[in-house]
Amino acid sequence: PRRSKRRKSVAIAYEPGQGDGAEPRRARWEPRDWREQLERIREMRRSRDAPVDEMGVQKCYDSCAPPQVMRYQVLLALMLSSQTKDQVTSAAMLRLRRRGLTVDTVLEMDDETLGQIIFPVGFWRNKVKYIKQTTAILKQKYGGDIPSTVEELVQLPGVGPKMAHLAMHIAWDSVAGIAVDTHVHRISNRLKWVKKETKHPEETRVALEDWLPRDLWKEINWLLVGFGQQTCLPVNPRCSQCLNQDICPAAKRL
Repeated sequence: PRRSKRRKSVAIAYEPGQGDGAEPRRARWEPRDWREQLERIREMRRSRDAPVDEMGVQKCYDSCAPPQVMRYQVLLALMLSSQTKDQVTSAAMLRLRRRGLTVDTVLEMDDETLGQIIFPVGFWRNKVKYIKQTTAILKQKYGGDIPSTVEELVQLPGVGPKMAHLAMHIAWDSVAGIAVDTHVHRISNRLKWVKKETKHPEETRVALEDWLPRDLWKEINWLLVGFGQQTCLPVNPRCSQCLNQDICPAAKRL
């Protein structure tokens, strides 16, 4: 009988453990120069003197309060901080704490009084409504504490994904995802830390979590927020003062 001249197909193992019919694993995408960019941003943030360092949410709560009260104060500070400068949020939290900032004291306050205390935070009228609604839910459903999952936190009135992830970081010391605000969103796009341009912070969060090592998820918010406040500004970024000027894709056109 004639021997078949067809060659046997041979499975090629691209990585150890592959072959045996397994699909070759695709290399994970990651941005060019990101490790060097990250190290340079760390260097620029070494002095820790940005507004977020001195007056950010992690500085706004009473660290001597019982854990449940502390967690509530963290959530309230996050709600106040939306579209508000750290200095304004910090001052509002200080005024609230002087009144004894707990779930019960807020529920006892009328809307007008609460509004006078938190003014001039951004959208303060809406925040009065959200704070009162959320505080009532915390009292009724969580015994005065805050939820311990992102899924439950974002169900609260006035609490978005960024606030929920930061609440997990600060209040529960748990990393469930990356907290992406306007600074993180802007800088991630400028550095091309997203595979394609993203339009919204939530898109950026998903894109970053796809490649950024998990042990950096907690640090990246603090790092980029301060960098965005001092150097990589929304308008007229200080590229000439930035250590990443030579390896930032956006440096030449900004």
